Amino acid sequence: MRTVLFICTGNTCRSPMAEGIAQKLFDEGRFSGDLGDLFFASAGVAAFDGAPTSDETVAVLERMRAPVPEHAKRLTPDMIRKADLVLGMTASHVARAQALVGNDPKVCARILLIDPEGDVADPIGLGQRAYDELAEHFGQLIPKRLTGMLTT
Repeated sequence: MRTVLFICTGNTCRSPMAEGIAQKLFDEGRFSGDLGDLFFASAGVAAFDGAPTSDETVAVLERMRAPVPEHAKRLTPDMIRKADLVLGMTASHVARAQALVGNDPKVCARILLIDPEGDVADPIGLGQRAYDELAEHFGQLIPKRLTGMLTT
């Protein structure tokens, strides 16, 4: 089983949303190609372990009937090393993850931006509509991105 780890700052908005949406879409067969078994997880570069997932993210995931990661986890070097693919929401998340593993070239090659077009903005404080729009973006982006990166 391969692991895909989504990372953001606090692991309360973007990365748990990406985790839940990825799991839902994977379970529904919305990824093309033979990806084998996948495990999805998320963490935050500055997360407070145990902090609750934001109400807006929970609302999006519940509406989609997607799994809801309930508590934040701080990103660790071990999480990064065990993951087959680490997708950061911003270039700074990618850089922080790379620094946590001592810029090991073999590991760093698996740490990339989730959106090849650039950073995914943090919706915190912008209201439910921003979260809904982010969920729509992830719904389009994640199957394409993961299929392109993980097809065996």
